[in-house]
Amino acid sequence: MCLAIPGKILSIEQVADRPGRMARVSFGGIVKEASLEMVPDAGIGDYVLVHVGVAITKVDEEEAAKTLEYLKEIGELNELEETENEDPPKTQ
Repeated sequence: MCLAIPGKILSIEQVADRPGRMARVSFGGIVKEASLEMVPDAGIGDYVLVHVGVAITKVDEEEAAKTLEYLKEIGELNELEETENEDPPKTQ
């Protein structure tokens, strides 16, 4: 199932070769990168819903916490945790 996962923006940077900004987002302790192109007003400390690496909207902290807890209960965060623990691809 494809879901948008709530996370907290830890840092933001402008990437030279890409339009928009990229953020480091914490999903209950798991940190991933996400594009902020669709939420240009998002800032450090804001909570956003992220779908396939793109923040799609801002949410409040209480709603983010409730959603994360629900997703943990139904086992939908397992895929996020598994991809975090995978070895990076090897280059030749």
